[in-house]
Amino acid sequence: MASLKSALRTAQHVRTATRGALLWGYEQRLAREVGEHGKLPRHLGLILDGNRRFAKAAGLQREMGHSFGADKAHEVLQWCLELGIPSATIWVLSTDNGGRDPQELAHILGLLEREARQLSVDPRIHGNRVRVRAIGQHDNFPPNVLAALNNLEESTAHYDGMRLNIAVGYGGREEITDAVQSYLRGQAAAGKTLTEVAQAITPDDIGAHLYAADQPDPDFIIRTSGEIRLSGFMLWQSVYSEYYFCDVYWPGFRRVDFLRALRDFQGRDRRFGK
Repeated sequence: MASLKSALRTAQHVRTATRGALLWGYEQRLAREVGEHGKLPRHLGLILDGNRRFAKAAGLQREMGHSFGADKAHEVLQWCLELGIPSATIWVLSTDNGGRDPQELAHILGLLEREARQLSVDPRIHGNRVRVRAIGQHDNFPPNVLAALNNLEESTAHYDGMRLNIAVGYGGREEITDAVQSYLRGQAAAGKTLTEVAQAITPDDIGAHLYAADQPDPDFIIRTSGEIRLSGFMLWQSVYSEYYFCDVYWPGFRRVDFLRALRDFQGRDRRFGK
């Protein structure tokens, strides 16, 4: 009986190792295909969804799902840097999430502060001259979180490498509202009447006042967790974006999933409504 159990364990180890080797080989092939094709998003949007469901499926506290999700964001940043993707926006916290359990929200904000402080001294950020910006509505954030975000932005403001936007306290409708308000305030300061503004306003005028107006619109948006909707992510900018919906929960998002998504993007014929 002991020898049988030992043989079964050995067989299980062999199967696990074989699956691992096959997955590694497949990932390497995908990486070559993506690299050889050459076409990559100029601006990649990532909707990080499924942290709580990941934790529930694994029998963990929901807060652990958010912690694993924060770690995964570090991995994906590295993948973007390796491929040379010029700009990325990751959606961390929605304005709709403000109604969650206070303990969960406090944990998320604590993670945000921790990650901002770590990124401000991360050698990858400085070595690759990554400019980081937090976009969204942050007025109600705790002072310590605001200080960490401001320090991160200031410490990378002069960089000219990859642009990384952290969408936190973010909502697409709120962004458009803020943009219109900013534009109207500027026109009022210039002495324009409401009638004059209404007659002259163009989509470009609103677009120029969005949170990341100095960056191209996202060409490709990935959402994890199997949900097939944008939920308000970059509503104005995503009019011609390509979408990819991945079934895996965000903390379980693997490099092979990332490469599959990019290969799918490379195979699409973008017509921009024409």
